[in-house]
Amino acid sequence: MTTIAKNRVCLWFDGDAEAAAKFYASTFPDSSVDAVHRAPSDYPAGKQGDALTVDFTVMGIPCMGLNGGPAFSHNESFSFQVATNDQAETDRYWNAIIANGGEASACGWCKDQWGISWQITPVALTQAITSSDAAVAKRAFDAMLTMTKIDVGAIVAAVRG
Repeated sequence: MTTIAKNRVCLWFDGDAEAAAKFYASTFPDSSVDAVHRAPSDYPAGKQGDALTVDFTVMGIPCMGLNGGPAFSHNESFSFQVATNDQAETDRYWNAIIANGGEASACGWCKDQWGISWQITPVALTQAITSSDAAVAKRAFDAMLTMTKIDVGAIVAAVRG
């Protein structure tokens, strides 16, 4: 018997939860597709045998993808925030999302091809904008506001003044 997480993120998809889960599992560490549950009969958004729900893990966070149909779409009110250690890791995740049908936004935000928002946020940025030195925090924040993908070198330069 499979153990079900007491609390998990449920994401609504229009028939492509399994594809999204496979992409996340191949892109992020500590991620996996854990189970695909097929519909026992036809339902408003699909047919018997279609993937109805997909249990998956994204960077250690248990999730469930529900193929609920086109009634709802994702927006920026929910996002995965991924803390990266350096520019190479930032680039790897950002580029994977964008290159696979995603869309760039501002300040380290992007959307994947399913409309899920991601914040690809270098630790250097988080540390800088939460600095107890108000001048450092302002310089880093102002630099971030000019970026799409975060440039760690530019943030470090802003911190230095």
